[in-house]
Amino acid sequence: MKASIKLLITANVLAFALLGCGSKEESKNEESQKEQSEVVKLTAESMKQIKLETVTVTFQPFTGYLTIPAKVITNQDNEAQIGSLVQGRVHKVFVRVGDYVKSGQILMTVEGLDIGQIKAGFMIAKAALDYTKANSERQKKLFDEKIGSQKTLLESQAEYEKALAEYKAEDKKIHSVGLSDEDVTDGKASEEHTSGTLPIKSSINGVVVERNVVIGQVVDATTNAFKVINTTTVWVDGQIYEKDITKISQKTNALFTSATYQNEKFNGRIIYIGQTVDEQSRTITIRGEFNNANNKLKPQMFGELKIPVGSNAKAIMIPAEAVVKEAEQEYVFVQTSDLSFTQRIVITGSNLDNRIEIKEGLKEGEKVVSKGVFYLKSELKKDELAGD
Repeated sequence: MKASIKLLITANVLAFALLGCGSKEESKNEESQKEQSEVVKLTAESMKQIKLETVTVTFQPFTGYLTIPAKVITNQDNEAQIGSLVQGRVHKVFVRVGDYVKSGQILMTVEGLDIGQIKAGFMIAKAALDYTKANSERQKKLFDEKIGSQKTLLESQAEYEKALAEYKAEDKKIHSVGLSDEDVTDGKASEEHTSGTLPIKSSINGVVVERNVVIGQVVDATTNAFKVINTTTVWVDGQIYEKDITKISQKTNALFTSATYQNEKFNGRIIYIGQTVDEQSRTITIRGEFNNANNKLKPQMFGELKIPVGSNAKAIMIPAEAVVKEAEQEYVFVQTSDLSFTQRIVITGSNLDNRIEIKEGLKEGEKVVSKGVFYLKSELKKDELAGD
């Protein structure tokens, strides 16, 4: 009985040992398969057919253009929201969306009681100023001729100073709502100007892109009646990774290209580099200003901002087509023998003129596949599927 128990225990131990060896062997096989899946072997004939090419890894001058995605936006210095600062009802509208307007051009007129009171106040103050000024000058003349008294002269001067202060206050009031002295006192259209009608004028030259009013609508200081933009210059905003911020200068020139105009480059200059880093994308806003006299660039148009990078620094630079991006990893194929190519994970940096900076993963003197990468990737996937 005891002998049979010992035999059973011994058999179990051997079985567990064999299972353990089997699992170790399996994991070794899996690791071996994984290692093999990172290597692609070709024949001389297949290399010739796919026209495979390699480049030798070297340190190169770090100069060229840093290319980042960008978008055209309106130059805020040439954009205006226009409306009435006084409550009233829209009397007439003279422009439509798409119309080109000049600075000072009347876009609409607004009528209301407050407007009439503001104009009347100005007219009364001006009349009082004219009267007191004439009276003060007359009293001074009489005093100089020893006909008038000093007391009367001083009183007339005090009345003039008071009238002048009231006139200045009323003058500021009419200018604050968009009126000029001529709008109120021009004799050619005295009835129109002295009535309760307020002309709303454009503050800039540009194109009307928004019209939010109709005849009879009540408006006030919160109503944005029109939006006018001038696109003779535009801004282009791009996003640059924080690791590349030291490579550019705020005063540098820049180029903008768009798929809309494939054979055309627009020249501008960098006017702003953001002071904060976006928490999600880890990027910083770069803004360029571009001349757009021909109005080809439209707000919200997408393209690429090319910023020159020039320094005495050197870096490992390889053709951008040599790098494969997959999920969150980037890798290249390194030639390890005449017919063997190994997948190598790399860490990339800046893109410059169809070249890409390699920060980690490659050494000087190694050979990297530059053409035929897609075929190697396909072969690699085929091996992985076969292994699975």
